[in-house]
Amino acid sequence: MTIDYLALGEVLDPDEYVICVYRVKSDLDIRTAGSRIAEEESTGTWTHPTTLSDDIFRRYGAKVVEADGDLVTIGYPLVDFSGDIGGIPQILSIVAGNLFGLSSLKGVRLEDISLPRDLVERYPGPRFGIQGLRDVLKRPEMPLVGTIVKPKIGLPPKEFAEYVYEAGSGGLTNSKDDETLVDQDFCPLEERVSRVSEVLDLLEEEEHLMIHAHNITTSAHEILEAADLALENGARQLMVDVLTVGFSGLQALAEDPSVDVPLHVHRAMHGALTRDPEHGISMPVIAVLSRMAGGDALHVGTYGAGKMHGENELLSRDKLVEDMHGLKPVMPVSSGGLHPGVVHQLMEKSGNDVQIQAGGGVAGHPDGIRAGARAMIQAVEAAYSGISAEEYAVDHLELRRALEMWM
Repeated sequence: MTIDYLALGEVLDPDEYVICVYRVKSDLDIRTAGSRIAEEESTGTWTHPTTLSDDIFRRYGAKVVEADGDLVTIGYPLVDFSGDIGGIPQILSIVAGNLFGLSSLKGVRLEDISLPRDLVERYPGPRFGIQGLRDVLKRPEMPLVGTIVKPKIGLPPKEFAEYVYEAGSGGLTNSKDDETLVDQDFCPLEERVSRVSEVLDLLEEEEHLMIHAHNITTSAHEILEAADLALENGARQLMVDVLTVGFSGLQALAEDPSVDVPLHVHRAMHGALTRDPEHGISMPVIAVLSRMAGGDALHVGTYGAGKMHGENELLSRDKLVEDMHGLKPVMPVSSGGLHPGVVHQLMEKSGNDVQIQAGGGVAGHPDGIRAGARAMIQAVEAAYSGISAEEYAVDHLELRRALEMWM
């Protein structure tokens, strides 16, 4: 029999195939390189096994339907992803597995993924999403504005909670643990959650709504226990580092009925996968999988306004909010080197459906946390109203002081 994974020009039924786009760097002809990927990730190997029948190849073999320039589009039959066991780990093993180690390829990057309805509907998706978060905070239109408690680690629970209170008193809607803080001895999760819950209750008594995302990143078999501990002590939002926990850890939280608070998804470690333009996995793909797994908010980057390397922020944002077989839209989060002076630039690209998180841009304000929070709120109010930050700062001291410091 003749084994040929090339099916150039064939139009695949999007309900019957997982369709992936790869960027490939190789000395091979791009069609041959694409065939090597399709072979490795479906029915092939380096030889032609006698057990590979024409029927197996026809039913389960991947198809290279486009190969042009350095881009290859490959469709994987939906049946390859069937069964009750496997989930997102199996999806990744197929579409982003051994192909990265193929010696015939100098580089390969999974740029995009399109999933059939039947596959997507097996996953919970967000329970809250954009609208749910807005409803919780009673903030129907304007961007959510948050902070990350700084320093990243080191504050004991009492001082940690005081930071949250000051930020909320300055008007912020959100705050969160940093990605490196979970349950260390100097700031145990149980006491931290309890003390933060107390100040959030106090803020609510003062007629200001705020939620804080508590980081429960831990081993997969312990994550529900960590969630229970946080919820028992009043947590209003939970956070996970999805790439270090794994998508299945996030999915376990989203599917558990007792976890009835929004899930904030951090992308710590993503640069190991996304930063090399010729090798790895793009952020839009991570966005798709995080949405399927049940994240309500996901970090996507700062649209060029912050300190962190980023690309594809707009496409990542689109993957969170576009139609995806009925899944709720996810709140895009921008964080990393933000301060009031860059808010207008960010919102011009992000629109209003964004959660703007400033750590150092709040904590570093010369007049303290509360003033830093007010400056961020004022910057968002200005951009939302179509007024420049400089003009708005004339009558808003905290914003003026921030601009003097950072601009």
